Amino acid sequence: MYGAGSTTTPPTTPPTTPPTTPPTTPPTTPPGGTSADLTDPHKKEIAMELVSSAENSSLDWKSQYTYIEDIGDGRGYTAGIVGFCSGTGDMLDLVRHYTDLKPGNVLAPYLPALEKVNGSASHTGLDPNFEAAWHTAAKDTVFQRAQNDERDRVYFNPAVSQAMSDGLHALGQFAYYDAIVMHGPGDDPTSFGGIRKTAMKKAKTPAQGGNETTYLNAFLDARAAAMKTEEAHSDTSRVDTEQRVFLNNGNLNLNPPLQWKVYGDPYTIND
Repeated sequence: MYGAGSTTTPPTTPPTTPPTTPPTTPPTTPPGGTSADLTDPHKKEIAMELVSSAENSSLDWKSQYTYIEDIGDGRGYTAGIVGFCSGTGDMLDLVRHYTDLKPGNVLAPYLPALEKVNGSASHTGLDPNFEAAWHTAAKDTVFQRAQNDERDRVYFNPAVSQAMSDGLHALGQFAYYDAIVMHGPGDDPTSFGGIRKTAMKKAKTPAQGGNETTYLNAFLDARAAAMKTEEAHSDTSRVDTEQRVFLNNGNLNLNPPLQWKVYGDPYTIND
């Protein structure tokens, strides 16, 4: 997840400019598959299940709204559907957004503490009741909506937009999304932007006239190398026995049925 992977601290104030809307023209369909971008609701659901298999050992991503723990990675609490972290700013932005949608919510009193602990592993001002408050908030559909909104604003929309600009089909769009969730949207070598730059030194994107499979192999190589720089992410099975399997099968459109393994556990999406 982002808090468990990036060394770049995002801004503590949400940007006023919404993320770029992905282009509406899909890339050319490769032979032997039905093309749909990750913005398609069914493909987006597949993407969420794939991420959840790696992050939570379950395809039931919606059960993760209530998830919260300190995983000991130096980034404070990790919580929610994409691992919002108290130490990296995205949890602060999430609770701010929730409070904009629903003033006086159960997490609103923790905003001053979240501002103070941002950039650190500290729980000062959060313990002992923050986890319980998070679980309570997670039952609120407004908080669930807030998590979805921030997932899309910070991670999903920028990743898919960039992938589409690079001429990538659904698998490549997912590879970008999974990377930005874990590594964050920064430009340092182990953040999403840096991983993409490393890949582009090895291969051209389809938009640059390159071969899509060749480029995606270069991207996954760069992603795996970035993961190995941090002990918490040194198991690269979400690349090796998930995304690389789909790529080797030529499934650039990420069409089911899909079979993969993460940490040795098998998963299947049939439709």
